[in-house]
Amino acid sequence: MNRRIIIDTDPGLDDAIAILFALTSGRFDVAGITTVAGNIGLERTTHNAGGLLTMLGRSDIPVLAGASAAMLRNNIDALVIHGSDGLRGLTLPEPLVPPRGGAVTWMAETLRQAPSGSVDILALGPLTNIGKLINQHPDAADRIGTLVCMGGTIHEPGNAGPGSEFNFASDPEATAMVLHAALRTIVIPLDVTRKVRADEAYVEALRGTTAGDMAADLLRAYWQDGKLSRPLHDPCVMLFALAPDLFELEMRRVSVDLSDGPDAGGLIEHGDAGQPVSIAMRVDAPAALALLASGFR
Repeated sequence: MNRRIIIDTDPGLDDAIAILFALTSGRFDVAGITTVAGNIGLERTTHNAGGLLTMLGRSDIPVLAGASAAMLRNNIDALVIHGSDGLRGLTLPEPLVPPRGGAVTWMAETLRQAPSGSVDILALGPLTNIGKLINQHPDAADRIGTLVCMGGTIHEPGNAGPGSEFNFASDPEATAMVLHAALRTIVIPLDVTRKVRADEAYVEALRGTTAGDMAADLLRAYWQDGKLSRPLHDPCVMLFALAPDLFELEMRRVSVDLSDGPDAGGLIEHGDAGQPVSIAMRVDAPAALALLASGFR
């Protein structure tokens, strides 16, 4: 049976590719998409999620708007990468079904109604919604099967600060809450996602279906400054959920930088102290790319 999932996301170019893959690969049962402010503001991330569903004829999947702001900090964004609309001008159809609010409450109800451990959450953006779920509905959070989140960095340079990654830096307090909770959490950091890269030949080979054409267009929009390839950050979450054997996990003891410095949200290693967290440190990149492409054929 296909694994039942909730996609928590802030689309965003690479989020959109990950969502397309989840919807077209035939390997996931998507219970709903919950949105969060991150790459861009909540209104636009929610609109983009609904447009992707409309494009693929999947308006049966609900979209639930979640947190519009981080728990304790001012929002940051990634407009320089994703543009003011999150998709660098690529056009999606208007959502056929208006989004609902109350993403965190909906998550809790969905988890309570399903057998414990049978619903996974694939988190592609800041962890604000998940942190609120843990804080407000701990009994429901305990029922999550696996939480797979894209975020953080161990050895790679950061993309929000010298040693901090954007998703975790967007809400350090929520990140700390999630990583210290008694959940089965897998972190997919920049150390892995920067190894899974799409070049021009790969992008053009995706074409031939509605979803494949859109994925190729999204990847082309993702290229900037003459770069010849781009890392597929968020799609790695979906790839791990389908094929964890492609990734090598390490248990590392970390805490989250909660300072006001440039590395707020960064992961700090502590040797024998700190919270043990399962972090993907290696990936079979060619096999991961092949699996991703297979979902668009």
